[in-house]
Amino acid sequence: MFSRRAIPQAFRAVTRATPVRAAAPSTRFLTPFQIRCLSDEVRSAIDRAVASSPVVLFMKGTPETPQCGFSRASIQILGMQGVDPDKFTAFNVLEDQELRAGIKEYSEWPTIPQLYVDKEFIGGCDILMTMHQDGSLAKMLEEKGVVVPAEAEQK
Repeated sequence: MFSRRAIPQAFRAVTRATPVRAAAPSTRFLTPFQIRCLSDEVRSAIDRAVASSPVVLFMKGTPETPQCGFSRASIQILGMQGVDPDKFTAFNVLEDQELRAGIKEYSEWPTIPQLYVDKEFIGGCDILMTMHQDGSLAKMLEEKGVVVPAEAEQK
């Protein structure tokens, strides 16, 4: 249904930063700010991935073979909304652990899939479902010009 593009090479080449370790029982519980380990290289690679298309989905599996129900539902929602395949890219987070961990920190959102439209984080499957049901997703996608025009659908 949608075209699939390869994950940028930077996701495979980057080494994970050493995580922060608690030195004493009093510092055992670190805040999310203290345990961030997203390297500049991974952040740059994710920036490039988010900018690679107007609609970007980080998911488990591929659009043709989603590997979780939430990723499948997100692909189905985007399909029902009529997202133009030429303006869509999906990244399989299962192919690279740096990407899988990094995208959660990058967006400050704990779950996958994650949708970006025009470089803006929209949300996960639950947000997509709500926006689909209330019509706000269709409106936003149309305003951003990322849906297949009605004339093209009829052909």
